[in-house]
Amino acid sequence: RPREEDFVEHLFVASTHAYVLFLTAAGQCHWLKVHRIPEGDRSARGRPLVNLLAMNQGQTIAAVVPVRDFAADRYLFTATQDGIVKRTVLSAYRNIRRDGIIALNILAGDRLIGAAVTDGTQDIALVTRNGIIMRFPEAEVRAMGRVATGVKGIELRPGDRVVDMVVVQPDADLLTLCASGYGKRSPQADYPSKHRGGMGVKDIRTTARNGPVVACKPVQQEDQVMIITQNGILIRMPVAGVSRVSRNTQGVRLINLTSGDQAIAMTLVHGDQTADEEEAAAG
Repeated sequence: RPREEDFVEHLFVASTHAYVLFLTAAGQCHWLKVHRIPEGDRSARGRPLVNLLAMNQGQTIAAVVPVRDFAADRYLFTATQDGIVKRTVLSAYRNIRRDGIIALNILAGDRLIGAAVTDGTQDIALVTRNGIIMRFPEAEVRAMGRVATGVKGIELRPGDRVVDMVVVQPDADLLTLCASGYGKRSPQADYPSKHRGGMGVKDIRTTARNGPVVACKPVQQEDQVMIITQNGILIRMPVAGVSRVSRNTQGVRLINLTSGDQAIAMTLVHGDQTADEEEAAAG
């Protein structure tokens, strides 16, 4: 049960033997073994992360990544709001000091917005607030050291910024959410894979009705998503209830908002992720 003005932002299933990487907006990385996260019943308020991690005051968690093991053939792929992407072997994060380590070097004025474990052969899609998606093979981003800055993943138009990063899944659709509660679901095949650093293609029209994009997730027919609003309203809805449409359309209403409220986040609940299996959630 979240506290007032708090909301669920990451939801995932994790084995008690696994790890959870917590990456801050400034590029610092901390981790916890799942069994060290206090277990509580479904009505419990939970424990503040600052009590579990040796974080500096003022740091904010920008990405949460469950990791089963630090395999040498897996990578941590990260993206920032300015479109800088980086790929580092996952084993480089095996030994993390209590006060954390640098996951990537963030340039002044930039911040981390997404991170995920990849296998070196997948496609990445960067999604911007103005409704642009840039998809490219992760192999075009050479593996580099932990403290490297990274390379350009997308050429942003003036005033635009990256708001989400998607590891493209085979046969998945992309579900995009805008601030005014509208969104759309389109087949990932609608987004051609291009060379890294391009300007991307139009995903959704960010009209006055829709507002800017706030999130984009890879979804399957049997999945559900949770949408969270600025005023703390949370709804859970089936993906099957959202019709598939082509990209570069306005989309449909996903959530009814009261005056002055807006959607701020969306998280994915996999079809096989039942309430009894939801072992870990971070806000």
